Amino acid sequence: MGTVPLARFASTAAALVLAAALAGCGTMIAGTPSPGDGIAVQKVDTSFIEGSDGGRIDQLAAAAVTDVQAYWQATFPTAFGKPWEDVDEYYSVDTNDEDASPPPCTEEAEDVEGNAFYCPSADAIAWDRAALLPVLADKFGEAGVVVVLAHEIGHAVHNRLGVTSERQRSDPELFPTIVVEAMADCYAGAFVRSVVDGNAEHLRISSEQLDLALGALVSFRDPVGTSSQDRRAHGNAFDRVSSFSDGFDQGAKLCSEFTGEARQFTLREFTDLDDEARGGNLPIADLFRSLVPDVDLFFGNLVRERGGTWQSPQVELDDGAADCSGDQGPVAFCPDGATIGAEAEGELATLHERIGDFSTGTLLASRFGLAMLAALGKPTDGEAAGRAALCLAGVYTGSLLAKADGFGLSPGDLDEAVLVLLRNDYAVRDARGAPAPGSGFDRVTLFRGGALDGAESCQLG
Repeated sequence: MGTVPLARFASTAAALVLAAALAGCGTMIAGTPSPGDGIAVQKVDTSFIEGSDGGRIDQLAAAAVTDVQAYWQATFPTAFGKPWEDVDEYYSVDTNDEDASPPPCTEEAEDVEGNAFYCPSADAIAWDRAALLPVLADKFGEAGVVVVLAHEIGHAVHNRLGVTSERQRSDPELFPTIVVEAMADCYAGAFVRSVVDGNAEHLRISSEQLDLALGALVSFRDPVGTSSQDRRAHGNAFDRVSSFSDGFDQGAKLCSEFTGEARQFTLREFTDLDDEARGGNLPIADLFRSLVPDVDLFFGNLVRERGGTWQSPQVELDDGAADCSGDQGPVAFCPDGATIGAEAEGELATLHERIGDFSTGTLLASRFGLAMLAALGKPTDGEAAGRAALCLAGVYTGSLLAKADGFGLSPGDLDEAVLVLLRNDYAVRDARGAPAPGSGFDRVTLFRGGALDGAESCQLG
């Protein structure tokens, strides 16, 4: 859009990611929302929205922005010591209508296609009623629409707190695009927590709906290989869900403290041409040959640091190898024989192909986590064991972020971990195959805690 200072939810590149996902590349959460996934419990008059047709999507949008504004009316004075000023204008654009009027910060209606954005010069928010919000609602549930609009109002929040386009230009190191996008994700998380807790007037979101809605946030991640220094970078799935999670868990005040100096991002570009040519992925057999010795060495050292004795599990990659103990999914820890069995084909191959190789790596690392518990004489059965196993998989993954040589993470690997954890509970199952309770969002939070805070966060006792 030239030099117009738009704060868009999706860059053009990210919109292509969404289009690819919807076309069936298979990286999103499985399943399509059912009619019972509606979250608006009360209708809101849409007349305050410019260009609204009063239909289902704009009714949902009206309920969302009304509750978001009510949240900030209550929260902003307490968190920041001054009153909240409502966003001036909202625009719903039918990008299929050649005669549709363009919203502020655009020259024509088609400039909005596939997007929602905050226009700071007009203090306005606009969205594509035809090609964005209904697609999100159909693919990720109505809560996905709420997350997008809460994110856009999040841009209005940081704008009111002085992180304006002018401030970004004068302090590019403190407030690059990736930081203000993280702020908006964080503010969205703070609002959504109030909805999940039942404090919104017009909306209700269950944990299951939240898991699906996070797929909308993840779908707008940057293309694999984007540098965190890219002036248009928004963040990878891990960074975006991390920011959302921080707001959800710790509230709005924390979001306002994000800067380029205070916030670390895991988005990274390719540094190896062969890795880039493979899209950052290895075939299953090659991944096991590279990863197993590394993850074994890591957990062996972790056990010895805690006074235990480590016996390297034998890893078997073969059809039926994961049937050794309960229903742990396509990778299983077998406590009787101190082995880890993994399917060569079947579901593991499907996850590996559709999500990426570190979906396999995450599941494998979680089973090594169970092997570590066994080596320390701790139970491998029960909810605590399943949670510790997943947390330890995060610890191992975090160690890879800092590695300068040897086996390491490729760009996109953390996204693959997030996706497999949102999609299923295999990584949090104990040695009998019983999953620890919790949502996909809970699993990502647990994994992230291990990755960022180390083994002490895993409650090993």
